[in-house]
Amino acid sequence: MNLNPQADESANRSGEPRGRSEAESNGDLREIAGPEEYFDSLFDADPELERIRETIRERGMPDISVAPGYGRLLTMLVAAAGARSLLEIGALAGYSGICLARGLPPGEGRVTSLELKPEYAALARDNLAAAGYGDRCEMIVGAAADSLARLEAEGRRFDFFFIDADKENYPVYLEYAIKLARPGAIVAADNTLLRGRTLNPDKTGPAVRAVREFNRTIARDPRLIGTHLPSYDGLALAMVK
Repeated sequence: MNLNPQADESANRSGEPRGRSEAESNGDLREIAGPEEYFDSLFDADPELERIRETIRERGMPDISVAPGYGRLLTMLVAAAGARSLLEIGALAGYSGICLARGLPPGEGRVTSLELKPEYAALARDNLAAAGYGDRCEMIVGAAADSLARLEAEGRRFDFFFIDADKENYPVYLEYAIKLARPGAIVAADNTLLRGRTLNPDKTGPAVRAVREFNRTIARDPRLIGTHLPSYDGLALAMVK
């Protein structure tokens, strides 16, 4: 029973255009493979980020940027946390760096990105500059563990971390994040399911073992308040106490 006679009219003003049939809507839904694709389809296209993915493919780089839904989540988390000093471990082509920077207040804050490969770092720097964040991006090239050790020695502190680099070192990167964190800092890490390998007891390679250890630490370490999101390829989230 509809107790609000204006509800349907309101829905037409804010939702689908009048005249769109249920059959048409169901036809669109039949083309969608799963829940992630369904929710992604609700958002407008993002030409800036799509251009980066196209550049990655053209250059033969691994197409392993964060999933679009998690990219939007990173933007939202940075904004909601009021973070100003962001540390990204693994820049690739700058896709996630842009997602992080979008959550910063206008004219405030900085993204520090660690990237092993100079050619990836250069591309990420160019893409961040093209997106309008060139003056708020610090790119550090080299092995991430070495760079993290230097940041610790310099007394640097951060209030948001995004880990998306070599999986064998995820436990190392998490420990550094805790050391470099201000109280209340957020830690996010991508690919915690490793395309299902972390769930498969027959998979025992170094990357799988490291990510399993990382996932347990997120869940059990008393220094953290953590959780895991199982969509896409898995995302770990934690707050440093």
